[in-house]
Amino acid sequence: MTDLIAAEAQLIDAGLLYCGVDEAGAGPLCGDVVAAAVILDPANIPVGLTDSKKISEKKREQLFEPICSQALDFCIARATVEEIDRLNILQARMLAMSRAVAGLQLRCEHALIDGNRLPELDMDATAIVKGDALVASIAAASILAKVQRDREMLLLDEQYPGYGFAKHKGYGTKAHLEALMRLGPCAIHRRSYAPVKKALAAEALA
Repeated sequence: MTDLIAAEAQLIDAGLLYCGVDEAGAGPLCGDVVAAAVILDPANIPVGLTDSKKISEKKREQLFEPICSQALDFCIARATVEEIDRLNILQARMLAMSRAVAGLQLRCEHALIDGNRLPELDMDATAIVKGDALVASIAAASILAKVQRDREMLLLDEQYPGYGFAKHKGYGTKAHLEALMRLGPCAIHRRSYAPVKKALAAEALA
């Protein structure tokens, strides 16, 4: 990830401090959606940054600490299951990203956002489709968000045994859907998602 895209190159040429922003957890049937904002140090960028989906869980874990220690600043934030159900997942994603940027200690002047939509921010921002594969700071944010969320799902697996959260991280796998119908939804399932609605309906008829 050495070739700068135009939006990032312009920020660097202008000497502006900017952050990369991404989120993880839009697709799963349960748990919070987690977002991260990262301001990288241009002189100390961790090696191996790329879209978190393109690297293994082990590699993401290996990159987590270097990103945190080498970045000029970072913040991990979230939108809760309750907010997802109340607002819808798109708005919850935007809220989580807004919170991540707002939580930065350094005052940056621009945000580069993964995707094609912009959250509400008090600074200029640019949406970049597939930004997690094109911009190092967005890639770093994608890794922090993904690792943080996966770690939380491991803990939730202990709290809510039987669903297999440690393995599928909340995604709608066959095993998860079967457990959902067998056990019924638990406190962290997203009631607004169709498979969960189906399980709730079946539970009501039982």
